Amino acid sequence: MTEQTQEPQVETAAQDPEALRQEWVRTQFQKANRFLAEKGILPGKVLIDESRYLVPYVAVWKMEAQKPAKQTYWVMSGDLPTDYVDVKVAQTARDALKHFSMMWQLKAENLIQSGAVQDPTQAKFANMLISRAQSLYQIQQDDKLWG
Repeated sequence: MTEQTQEPQVETAAQDPEALRQEWVRTQFQKANRFLAEKGILPGKVLIDESRYLVPYVAVWKMEAQKPAKQTYWVMSGDLPTDYVDVKVAQTARDALKHFSMMWQLKAENLIQSGAVQDPTQAKFANMLISRAQSLYQIQQDDKLWG
């Protein structure tokens, strides 16, 4: 009889769903910070208890700025364009998604009405905004996701 040796199973980060989730969250957080910095906003503290994410689709961060002082924003990142709004437009992350959804529908409509969609790049952008706005609306409507 031959003895079979079994290699110990080593779980890599690629196999560990929790590690993948954490990496995605970290990447989206960095993306949100970079986006704010590009807009001239120096990110400060994240209000983690009010932030939400649905891996791998969307993260909504409630972030206080260091500069300009006393400003707080909802910042969205994920499998969609990164965007932000003043916290005054939405009380919760769920409300913020609804706001982004409506805002993007309006942006897409304005692009269409202005005739900018004659440019293939603008047409693609408008269609992407519409698609992502619809997805955001569905996510914010789904009570199972919001407990």
